[in-house]
This record gives sequence, structure tokens and C-alpha cells, in this order.
Amino acid sequence: MEKLIYLDNAATTKTAPEVVEAMLPYFTEHFGNPSSVYGFAAANKTAITEKREIIANALGADTSEIYFTAGGSESDNWALKATAEAYEAKGNHIITTKIEHHAILHTCEYLERRGFEVTYLDVDENGVVKLDDLKAAIRPTTILISVMFANNEIGTIQPIKEIGEIASEHGILFHTDAVQAFGQVPINVDEYHIDMLSASGHKLNGPKGIGFLYIRKGVKIRSFVHGGAQERKRRAGTENVPGIIGLGTAVERAVRTMSERAEKETELRNYLIKRVMEEIPYTKLNGHPEKRLPNNANFSFRFVEGESLLIMLDMKGICGSSGSACTSGSLDPSHVLLAIGLPHEIAHGSLRLTLSEETTKEDIDYVVDSLKEIVGKLRDMSPLYEDFVKKEA
Repeated sequence: MEKLIYLDNAATTKTAPEVVEAMLPYFTEHFGNPSSVYGFAAANKTAITEKREIIANALGADTSEIYFTAGGSESDNWALKATAEAYEAKGNHIITTKIEHHAILHTCEYLERRGFEVTYLDVDENGVVKLDDLKAAIRPTTILISVMFANNEIGTIQPIKEIGEIASEHGILFHTDAVQAFGQVPINVDEYHIDMLSASGHKLNGPKGIGFLYIRKGVKIRSFVHGGAQERKRRAGTENVPGIIGLGTAVERAVRTMSERAEKETELRNYLIKRVMEEIPYTKLNGHPEKRLPNNANFSFRFVEGESLLIMLDMKGICGSSGSACTSGSLDPSHVLLAIGLPHEIAHGSLRLTLSEETTKEDIDYVVDSLKEIVGKLRDMSPLYEDFVKKEA
């Protein structure tokens, strides 16, 4: 393929060269097990502590509140399942939203089968949680509120500070899935009253297979993986030293470049949205027009089938998505798009484009020009579009 324009950074990102460089020695030279007592291995324990501190500082947290995991899905599972187990004597009710990642939704379904009650909050047409609905859903038995920081499909950023304040006022634990947001926007766990936070390395130019769960001091949740005494006896298993080094380096890099990246990506994202909305008729922008991640644009094209759109974009060297990477094999329309009120036939014609710091204006122009051509061809083949045009005439 001569041309490749990668606009699926919400699915995964390219590991940054400085991250790879930092990781390499820990596969060969510094391969010791951090739990061993001799100095050769103990040096790796020190390196892990340094990276843990970098991550904690990025959140305004304490180093002892960061626990390494295999990624965002594990962190989400740990937060929900361990909270349910630890606080079952207090109550059995959990509040979340209808637009969460499946790592949250499927875990909630698992807990429901074990006797817990879950309220799935509606969102408005922009994908924003209604705070009055949240307050109304709280019961004396509510033990946890879990609301994602920013949506992985439509990019909408939630009123996390206000949600955290509501949870804190009612003495309820608050967890946020920040897999898409961490490294993209500033987050301070104290300012937002966050008790637990999930994040993943491969969404911020770090390696795959590594993430973390922030657990505030005093939150009494138990181990998720049992075995050894790693991660202060809360998450057993030999530490993924190269992964942790890579994650810490990626976080350090993300914090250092965040302001500049956000400014550039927001400018290009707005340019992309403007061109698409002005030049391709019968198109809808999904997600909040302003309160969205800097790099996210999600469109629905009427009279177009999303899978065909992605295949034709791929033939032009453009990588996009119709929703979450975790459900890319499904033919069902996105649960997120249905939750914001889109009918099935329009939700099926969706396209998510997520930019990176390497994306250029020339890339965007090529993508929009290609989209215009492809959408036009697909609509020409659609009997529904033909009928629509006749009625409009």
C-alpha cells in the first residue's frame, strides 16, 4: 500500500520511539525479577517505583495509589468486581451509563447475575449524563458510581467534577474509566473527587498489555489476581517491567506534550468537521460539539452502510472505525449511537476518525476528498437514497 493515513488512534496508538528505546534494555540487560532480593533485580524495583511516581504525579495522586494491571479492561473489572465484593454488606446497587465501554457494561451484567442491581443512566443527544438523573438514581444501597471520563466512540467529555462531587456528598465511591482521556486532557483525582481511575498504555503512545488502576487511600477493595505479594499484595503476578517502563515513559511524554498536542489536534479536528459537514450533505456530527476529546470526530452518513465505507476507505489507505475496536467484528449498530437517539439505519452509517500529533492538514484534505467520493458512490447504489432524492425533488 503506497499511502497510509492512520485515523484510528482511539483504537490504539503507535508506540513512540522514545518509549521503545526506554523499554528495550529491560528485555535483555535488566531482565531481573523485581521481587528478588539481590541488587541486580532490586534495581528493577527502583525503576518501577520511579515510573509509578511519574504516573501518580500526572494525576495529583500518591505513588502508593497506583497499581499496575494488564490494561484498561482489567482495571475496569477490578474496580467494579472488587468494590461489589468489598462493600456488599453496605449495599448492592451500582450506577453507570448506557454508553460505557463494554469492559464496564459486561462486568455490570456479570454482577447483575450475582444479585447486584445496576442502574444504566440515559444520556442526552450529545452523550452527556444528566446530573439530575444521576441524583435521582441514588439509593441508600448505592455503593458505586462508574462513569467514563470521555467516550471512546463519540469523544464526549462528561461533567466528571460534578459527578464526583455528587458521589462524595452521598458517601458513594466514584470510579471513572479514563482510558481515552488520560494523557489527552488534564486530570486531577482530588479536584474531581475520583476514588478509582482506569487507564491503558497503548492509548497514549505506550505499549499494549499494560495499564493501571488508581485506588484512593482508604478504599477497601481487595485483590483481583491472587498469588504473590506484588503490587502491595493487591495484584499478584511478576511485574511486567518493560511494560511499566514503557507506560511511565509514555505518560511522562504525554504530560510534557499535552498542551501542544491538544491545540494542534483540536484545530485539525475542527477543520475536518467543518469540511465534512459543509461538503457532504445529510451528515450528522455525533457527540458534543465542544466538550469532546481534542482528536475525536464521529459522523453518521445517511443512506450509507458503515462497513462498506470502511472497506472503501481502506482501499485508499485510510484507517478509520465505525465504533469501539472491541466490537469491530459485530454487525450490530453501536450501543453508544443508539443511546444518543440515532435510529438503527443512521447508526449503521457511522464513521469515527481519531487524529494524532502526526496527522497533517494534507492528510485531512485527502481524507475528506476521499470521503466525498466514497459516500457519493455508496449513495448512488442505495435505493433508499434514490427514493429520498425523488421525494425531495
